[in-house]
Amino acid sequence: MEPYDRATARLAWTRAILNDDSLLLESASADASFRSYWRTYHQGQSWIVMDSPPAQEDPLPWLEIGARLAAAGLHVPEVRAHDLQQGFLLIEDLGNRLYLSELRDDNADALYGAAMDALLRMQDRLDTTGLPRFDRALVAQGLEVMPEWFLERHLGHTPDASERAILDAAFKLIERNHEEQPHGFVHRDFHSRNLLMVEPGGPIAPGLLNPGIIDFQGALHGPLTYDLASLLRDAYIVWAPARVEAWAESYRQRLLAAGLIDNSADPARFRRWFDLTGLQRHLRLLGQFYRLWYRDGKPGYLADVPRVYDYVIGVARRYPELSALVALLQRCVGDRDLRIAAGL
Repeated sequence: MEPYDRATARLAWTRAILNDDSLLLESASADASFRSYWRTYHQGQSWIVMDSPPAQEDPLPWLEIGARLAAAGLHVPEVRAHDLQQGFLLIEDLGNRLYLSELRDDNADALYGAAMDALLRMQDRLDTTGLPRFDRALVAQGLEVMPEWFLERHLGHTPDASERAILDAAFKLIERNHEEQPHGFVHRDFHSRNLLMVEPGGPIAPGLLNPGIIDFQGALHGPLTYDLASLLRDAYIVWAPARVEAWAESYRQRLLAAGLIDNSADPARFRRWFDLTGLQRHLRLLGQFYRLWYRDGKPGYLADVPRVYDYVIGVARRYPELSALVALLQRCVGDRDLRIAAGL
């Protein structure tokens, strides 16, 4: 038997589904996983083929969670056809106008307002039955990626016993923060590379058509502020702290009005939830971005590491109980350019 050629099989499947032996596929995008996306054109319409190798990236969660989001009135790619055995899906093309390329000072309030409206709809209307729990063990597992891949693999520094105690104390603080806030639907990667403008040239308005939402297959049942921190402290774009704080407070008001939190979540308490949940995410990314390079050969995220590192230091400085963590990280990093991989 000839070896399985995934590219050939992907093209043959697409041609059969659309009944067009002449169409071609061009790369649309790839993500940090084994999943990839391909664009094709048929009878004046563009389509996306999602290639999700079942052995590495089971496409079923993407289908199931996408159906829940669509049922809640959110704009996710409509599915025309799928072959779960091969891992091919033909889906609606939401275009390539990512929030990341569209955000400007003069439209950020409107775009983030639309994104927060969509987020509130997710948190208020989605059934999380059957979703994996973003429990303490998963939090701890994510945090440990940082010392393994950032401190040890990239910086060449193995924490001694006293430094390990500093890490453990910081991680326990973050884990407690994770547990004490309300939990619900978590997209898990709700940021400017996974939100799209889907009304080219049209008005910016919340609801079904704006924004388009992708990359939701890793959804969990987890803390209320996780997606908000992903959105407002985005690893790919930075805004003035005062503006971020104002957006976060506006979302707290939305949550109050929706009955998803009560008055015990005052601005100071909500800010702590938001800060430390974002810190949890950024510590994980600090290790994950290097893991993608050293283990998986994907260098594309190295340019984003300084931004993530600055988030970690900036947020941790706000909390005296994390001052030892700040000192440890700064001592290990020194004046190094974090965009340069070890050995280069």
